[in-house]
Order: sequence, then structure tokens, then C-alpha cells
Amino acid sequence: MDKPFRIVFMGTPEFAVASLDFLRRSGFAIAAVITAPDKPAGRGRKMHMSAVKEYALEHKLPVLQPESLKDTSFLEELKHLNADLHVVVAFRMLPKVVWNMPPKGTINLHASLLPDYRGAAPLNWVLINGETETGLTTFFLNENIDTGDIIMTEKVSIGKEETLGELHDRMKALGAQLLVKTVEAIRDGKAKGLSQEQFVSDKPRLMPAPKIHKEDCRINWDKNADEIFNLIRGLSPVPGAYTLLDDNTGHTIQMKIFKAGLFMESHVKKPGSIETDGKTHFRIFAKRGWIEPSEIQLEGKRHMTTAEWLRGTTISDPMKAI
Repeated sequence: MDKPFRIVFMGTPEFAVASLDFLRRSGFAIAAVITAPDKPAGRGRKMHMSAVKEYALEHKLPVLQPESLKDTSFLEELKHLNADLHVVVAFRMLPKVVWNMPPKGTINLHASLLPDYRGAAPLNWVLINGETETGLTTFFLNENIDTGDIIMTEKVSIGKEETLGELHDRMKALGAQLLVKTVEAIRDGKAKGLSQEQFVSDKPRLMPAPKIHKEDCRINWDKNADEIFNLIRGLSPVPGAYTLLDDNTGHTIQMKIFKAGLFMESHVKKPGSIETDGKTHFRIFAKRGWIEPSEIQLEGKRHMTTAEWLRGTTISDPMKAI
């Protein structure tokens, strides 16, 4: 009887759960799951476990949660697992002693067509930048982030109005399938890594995908309406694109916009101007057009439709978005 192909899986958020689930159901031996330590969250600051840990416990998979990936006791425990391969999906950067440990190496599933959109937030940035196509890449880890030899890729088209949440859910399922194909090829000795350098040399510049910060989420109404629309898509449902509503009395309130209609038409309105009938009609003007928010959240309030909000509030005139 052949020796089972042993995998140590490393991941934290929900995106990684689909991959872990597909690997387990495909019959691979999951020697252990490594995920982030539990941390306090919410108003009550109760300890919260990662989505990957929840799945692992539900299916009785061994879980390791090291504070440091260089801790000697953790490294000894990892070594004794005798894994053939380490698999990483949405985890943190690994030290060489970890990714170089298993005989078959360590692979990562990345949610872009590398070498474009290297970094922590590829799904956000492909939408923010208005891309019509993205993809998934499996590759061998090395010293630098998202630069290792490519094993497999799969292209994914992007819908014109698709949001981050919608793309995330499609990509996590497609990524799990690509990952299993990759692990099978490695197990069977059929995987060949292809250097990213040849792709880099063919591009005038690479598109980056850095971590999203709060300043990236604020809407600039001096931009074109389609750019603002793409920002909203790329940050919905979390962390959410936002603007400040100013009623011209010195009072402002934050509004997050999760969904909106886009209208690319010429107008003479100043960017940030608001037009509304106070009932169902609410539009914010930008360059070359305007957007009509349909799902919003006011500071301190729940997620709601714009129509719900308008029914329960009185809009002062003139109000503007800043």
C-alpha cells in the first residue's frame, strides 16, 4: 500500500476554508492545520477563532497556532509531522526554515494572475482598477512575496458590476479546484515550476496589490464616476468605500456605500453635489457622470437600502459629499 501524501495546511480566513475542505475531501492526509492565534473581537472583546480553525476543529484536524513561526518548539513539532508538502492559502509570510522544510517544498494559492497583483489585496485592486479579467496562480514559495516559480494558472472573467464579495466567493471555489490539481501533480511528480521573470520582462509595469488602508477607502468625488463605481465594488462588503455628507452647518456624517448605479453622462454639477427628492431618488455627482447609491450604512446605523434611509430622514438642502 502506498504511503499517504501528507500535507500541512496553513491559512486563516474564510477564503482558505474552501481549499482545505477540497483537499480533505480529495483524500489527502492533512497532518496538521496551522492558523493565526485566537484574538479578541467585537464589542465584548470575546476571543475569536479563525474560519480555518473552526473548520479544522469541526473535522477533527490537528491545529497549531504559533505566535512566532520561528519558535523552536513549533519548528520541532512541525518537523515531526513529516509532511511531504506545505500548502499555504491566505496566511502570513513564512521564514525559510518553514517553507524549505518539506521534501516537496511549499506552495501557495494566490488570487491573481502572477506576476501582476502581488500582495495582500489582489481581489480588491483588480476591481478598483476596473479589470475585466483576473485569475488564480499556484506557485512554489521562495524568499520574496509572491515571486516563486509558477505551477498552474486559471483565468477568471470579472462581471461589470461584480463586487468584492461576489468575486471572492467565486474565486475561493475555483481556487480550491486549482489547488487540488496542483497538489496531485506534485504528488505524481508531474509539476514543473516556471520562473516569473519571463513574464515580468514582457510587461512595461506590474500592477501591485498592497494592503487596503482606511485612506484608500475614502471616495474622491473629483475622480470620474466610473472610477468611483469601481472603488465601491472593490471594497464591498468590507471594508466599504465611504464619503462624508456635509449639510453646510458644519455637521458631517460618514456614509459607506456598498452598491450603486453608475451613470456616465455629461452634466454641469460640481463634483460631490447631491440631488434628491427625499424619497427614492439620491444621486451624487462626479466627473463625467454620477452614482446612485442603493445600499448604504450611516455611521452608527445598520446596513440599509437608500430608500429605507430616505424614508426615515430629512435631507437638508444643499447637502454635499466631501
